[in-house]
Amino acid sequence: MTSTFPTISISTERLVLRPLDEDDVPALAEMMNDEQVVAWTDVRQPFTEDAARVWITGHAPAERAQGRGLALAVTEFLTQRLVGLIRLTRTNWHVRSTELSYVVAPWARGEGYASEAALATARWLFRDQKFERVELRTAADNTASQQVAQKIGCISEGVLRGACIARARTGDGGWTEVRTDYIVWSLLPEDLEGAGGRLSDTGGFTSYSDWN
Repeated sequence: MTSTFPTISISTERLVLRPLDEDDVPALAEMMNDEQVVAWTDVRQPFTEDAARVWITGHAPAERAQGRGLALAVTEFLTQRLVGLIRLTRTNWHVRSTELSYVVAPWARGEGYASEAALATARWLFRDQKFERVELRTAADNTASQQVAQKIGCISEGVLRGACIARARTGDGGWTEVRTDYIVWSLLPEDLEGAGGRLSDTGGFTSYSDWN
């Protein structure tokens, strides 16, 4: 029988991570159409509210039910406003490893939300789900995402050359695809010691892999 992640809610001092619901459709669509999100992810453009609804009600629940991953809305504790998204993909239940990625809304960047949410998710994976490895992949030029990986205690393992497709603006205002490298990071349970002390008020975002 396929292992699956439970339906859970994770709380931190400032955030609540919970399953996405249809009330998140407008905020998710707005966030995924942001310039930096478009540049560093392969989310289909334009990402309409209909596409957001299909992803929230169909794709994300199917990923969890089939044991492949988990998507969590990251919301402010006080306002309940959607500030970002945590996603687990490429989950291997035998090895007990998964890939973690994150995205933060433009208005919420610089507040340390990505680090806080990613660290809380990693702690939950290691302590409650008994995982042994969390992997992150950041585009070579995505320095904000790399800073988040470092803050939560990740170790850089190497470079996957030419493995990432990013986007860049063209002269006419459109988008063109640009091939770049992935930096691979790993986080093991023993790496979490002292991670909280490295956190600062800087947010970040990283590439999602299966939005289309």
